[in-house]
Amino acid sequence: MVSFTRRRLLEGAVAAPFIVSATRGFAAAGDRPNFTIAVADLPATLEPARELSNVGTRVTYSIFDTLIRRDFLGSPDGGGSDLKPHLATKWERVSPSELIVTLREGVKFHNGDELTSEDVAYTFRDGRLWGDKAQIPGGKPYFGVLASVEPIDRYTVRFRTKAPDVLLEQRLASWCAWIVNKRAYEEMGFEAYSKKPVATGPYKVVNHSASEATVLDAFDDYFMGRPTAKRVTFKRVPELAARVAGLVAGDYDLITNIPPDQMSVVGDYKDIDVRSVVLANVHVLAFNEKDKVLSDKRIRQALVASIDRQALVDSLWQGTALVPQSHNFPEYGQMFVEGRKLPFDQAKARALLKEAGYNGEPIVYRTQANYYTNALEAGQILIEQWKAVGINASLQVIENSTQQRGPGAQIFNWSNSTRLPDPLGAIWVAWGPDGEIQKQGFWQSADAFNKAGRALEAETDPAKRKAFFTQMLDAWEDQAQATILYQPSEAYAIKKSIAWRPTTFYFMDLRPDNLSFGKA
Repeated sequence: MVSFTRRRLLEGAVAAPFIVSATRGFAAAGDRPNFTIAVADLPATLEPARELSNVGTRVTYSIFDTLIRRDFLGSPDGGGSDLKPHLATKWERVSPSELIVTLREGVKFHNGDELTSEDVAYTFRDGRLWGDKAQIPGGKPYFGVLASVEPIDRYTVRFRTKAPDVLLEQRLASWCAWIVNKRAYEEMGFEAYSKKPVATGPYKVVNHSASEATVLDAFDDYFMGRPTAKRVTFKRVPELAARVAGLVAGDYDLITNIPPDQMSVVGDYKDIDVRSVVLANVHVLAFNEKDKVLSDKRIRQALVASIDRQALVDSLWQGTALVPQSHNFPEYGQMFVEGRKLPFDQAKARALLKEAGYNGEPIVYRTQANYYTNALEAGQILIEQWKAVGINASLQVIENSTQQRGPGAQIFNWSNSTRLPDPLGAIWVAWGPDGEIQKQGFWQSADAFNKAGRALEAETDPAKRKAFFTQMLDAWEDQAQATILYQPSEAYAIKKSIAWRPTTFYFMDLRPDNLSFGKA
């Protein structure tokens, strides 16, 4: 019923604009078009390591660059993991704990400064991303492994890690690794830089309003070549129907967050194409161990066991999403643990509730309505699945993540991305001791998980690493501090004349090699 109602509302919303609107083409700006993207939400800040959300990286990916570039589009599914030169032209392993990186000469920042080793050392300095008093605590799960980052000369940098780290190259191509401009950062200060950062990316910030729009202009000195759009605007449009109506009317060139049940509706318009990809991301539920009811592991385990994930995928995602084998993904290669399975056992759930002495105490699930595709619909189904085994569950729709995790929090939704093709870039970043869940005190029984994770960080032997990862999975599943719902797809609707491919991350790559405009 939910999907049918949404379909009818959407069809009504888009029909009128489509009838009265002539084909507008792209808004001309000299010899290049402007490019307008309607998104469900925008980030609070543009400091790239401070804003690690899905909505944040979608925007900052066009403002900043990394030393090494992960070649997502080198794979047909948009999830390639090979590395190639970017701001760095080459890198060399001197030892398991030392990497020498050579920078590309002549790369310009948006303020005209040339990129040097001083900017790189400043980006990765003790006190910003790592160390006891890191300015951005979210950087520690990625770069807490660092011991030092030192300029050797103007275009050469030495990275040293505290212990052998097999993932350092992948880290330098991933989250938190976007290079900042030292001079601008120091002159502007942390807060001002966060609002209008200076970087090396293809587009530079004109202005940013989290409630309205982020406007970027082409940076024509970009080292990969002149950007193909003159101006890029990320416009906040929370309602799906309004995004679709604007696309059909010609106000937007691309829109995000198309639910699977609307893909065929939107794709029926002759000048619109729907492009989708399965994300390197999972939607999860987190349980608050500090809560009186959920402090009992057996109740958390019952909540986990009563979820029919395949039913969620079939009803909400029309087969475009996947149910993974726990927090464990094939892109890990040899580290992937075969044969894991997320539980669905209603009889076991009822038995666990009885054993725990559960007596109908209320349990509230909090979700935002529009932040995650299908979040509200999934929440409604989850409530019914929990009620089916005797859990007195209810749904509370809130406005933001602060409210989700605020006083009285019991269950809330979240997502985890596989930010490196390794467990250290997924489950460990999200649920380890430097991750926000443990930092906020929601998971207090993580000793076994943390012990195995720290051992994994220091290990280089593939067989031993896999054994430590298996221990982490065992601990995470046993404690049931959280559970995975599914690995979602993400669909975009775009004018057919625009050549652009999505990736398995929320990164929206608008560089010249992935964005071009045909005849409108």
